[in-house]
Amino acid sequence: MHLLNLGILAHVDAGKTSLTERLLHTAGVIEELGSVDAGSTTTDTLALERRRGITIKSAVVSFPLDGVTVNLIDTPGHPDFIAEVERVLGVLDGAILVVSAVEGVQAQTRVLMRTLRRLRIPTLVFVNKIDRRGALGDALLRRMARALAVPLVPMGRPAALGTRAARFLPGLGPQALDTLADQDDELLAAYLDGGVPHDRLHTALAARTRQGSVHPVYFGSAVTGAGLPELTEGIERLLPTADGDPDGPLSATVFKIERGPAGEKVAYARLFSGTLRIRDRVPFGTGPAEHPTGDGRTARRAPEDGPEERRTTDGRAPEPVGGHRPVGGHREEGRVTALTVFDRVLDERRESAGPGRIVKVWGLGGIRVGDALGLPATPRGHHFAPPTLETVVVPGPGTDGRSLHLALGRLAEQDPLIDVRHDERRRETSVSLYGEVQKEVIQATLADEYGLDVTFRETTTLCVERPAGTGHAVEFNKKDANPFLATVGLRVDPAPAGSGVGFRLEVELGSMPYAFFKAVEDTVRETLGQGLYGWRVTDCTVTMTHAGYSPRQSHAHQRFDKSMSSTGHDFRGLTPLVLVEALRRAGSLVHEPLHRFRLQAPADTLGALLPVLARLGAVPETTATHAAHGVLEGIVPAARVHELGQRLPGLTRGEGELETAFDHYAPITRGTPPRRARTDHNPLNRKEYLLNVTRRAGD
Repeated sequence: MHLLNLGILAHVDAGKTSLTERLLHTAGVIEELGSVDAGSTTTDTLALERRRGITIKSAVVSFPLDGVTVNLIDTPGHPDFIAEVERVLGVLDGAILVVSAVEGVQAQTRVLMRTLRRLRIPTLVFVNKIDRRGALGDALLRRMARALAVPLVPMGRPAALGTRAARFLPGLGPQALDTLADQDDELLAAYLDGGVPHDRLHTALAARTRQGSVHPVYFGSAVTGAGLPELTEGIERLLPTADGDPDGPLSATVFKIERGPAGEKVAYARLFSGTLRIRDRVPFGTGPAEHPTGDGRTARRAPEDGPEERRTTDGRAPEPVGGHRPVGGHREEGRVTALTVFDRVLDERRESAGPGRIVKVWGLGGIRVGDALGLPATPRGHHFAPPTLETVVVPGPGTDGRSLHLALGRLAEQDPLIDVRHDERRRETSVSLYGEVQKEVIQATLADEYGLDVTFRETTTLCVERPAGTGHAVEFNKKDANPFLATVGLRVDPAPAGSGVGFRLEVELGSMPYAFFKAVEDTVRETLGQGLYGWRVTDCTVTMTHAGYSPRQSHAHQRFDKSMSSTGHDFRGLTPLVLVEALRRAGSLVHEPLHRFRLQAPADTLGALLPVLARLGAVPETTATHAAHGVLEGIVPAARVHELGQRLPGLTRGEGELETAFDHYAPITRGTPPRRARTDHNPLNRKEYLLNVTRRAGD
């Protein structure tokens, strides 16, 4: 039996969860259709999802087709939960993008299609709600082609639109041949020679769909079941199934973490290669399984006070060997105590699972979202912007601060982009957000699952810092005012926008215990969470240029003095001082998040809208008029999006429609850059930092 891991994605309210319900019913997995409005759907299992009628967490169910077992992953549609979608994308073989026949292409539809295309995930498009009043057919297809800018192949046409009798009439028309011939020279030649046989056209369609270069379009209704037989046939015949060697090395990716009834961690993982068995000891993490040293040996993680591997005479490392090289990631090991695979609606216990399976794994206590089991799969990187908003969580009467911090930590392990930040000085805890709906969900979750009453302060914008140039700093072991038994030299260089933080070595990896390099890298990433202005520093490469340590002395009849040898504490303590000095010399620029907006309103209201947009810092880039409506597109600061949405109804007689999505970060050039309060030991102030870290000031 072949396996297919299929994601369903859509803008909120396009009918994604209803389509999941209909697919399960069509396959005979469930006897009765659940309803989103009634809170009775199979995949929306959280009480909060049922109350609000939206998907918040991804859910996995399985159903059989004739020759394929489909693991179906229902994802959230609301943009506030885009991080949940991102984690799912890395484990998919194919996807269905759902578009409403009434609302058409919406902001999230564009974002999702761009990402699916970039990742080359084979995708079918399902136009839902053809039975609803106002549903469009050919006109919507033309709009989709313009708005999504991708090759679409209609698999038929809808009939009786906007009525309960609406149905889908299958059949490839001339547009399918035109689209495929544009991408296939042999097909074009056959077309010009007199025609293309039907079988050959379908073969070409399947090949191009599996490559992610064309997207078949189906019309139908998840409520009535119209178009569902044709869609399920397309799932089976046009999308690629999973592959992988069951006898190969273990490789899997964790895309979801939840807690079991006893509080134990349960990891959802997609297997790409190898076989996972109960009682296996499994390495997991985000770094390489092994670390090649400079002299060809293999170094596993060394203890902090590990043995000397190679000495230097002046506190410097030898010249670099092999150029820049990464060091990275946490690696741990755990024993699998239980394993389940998905079979229809339920997950069932198994002794083992092979490639293509989505499994739930127990026993890996330190597991995190994004970790690899065994060998890392090919990384797909980040596809969506990080959160651009932040709010302070205010404990209500009777809410214990420690319990709140623990609960927020549990939420953050399920969603790593909920960055929990605790300020000891102000005794405040803040969390990062995508939007106001997510804030409401966090509040309700804390109340329902943890019995904690909280409120929030006003949401603020999260900026980032980027290096303005290159800066270098170094401190040597036992020299000058360095109180740590360590040599650390770091160079900070700007990197392309969106590249994140890279860490490289210009020193030989074998020049000191690997644990010390690991301590430096981990501390670099942690320190960059707060730059010169207190914002997260991104889009830079940090290179370690100098390294040295004091090894253990083991002479006969001489007592070992631990205080004279280096530990991981020395490297963790020194690295922030060196890094912020390098960053100081490089300089940094504060960047604010900007959203792209599309605003549709009655044409006669544009005159009143434009001055308001200007006052909010929005910059319209294009203006168009369609019949009685005008459309403005442009850029607006993320900090003003909420206010724009609130003011829009009054300015447009309630007829205005606003779509926004994160676009990019831009440097703040007006006035003094905003600062964010620090929550660390403040390495910008050496004396204060040393007092906090070593309890004594350096000379």
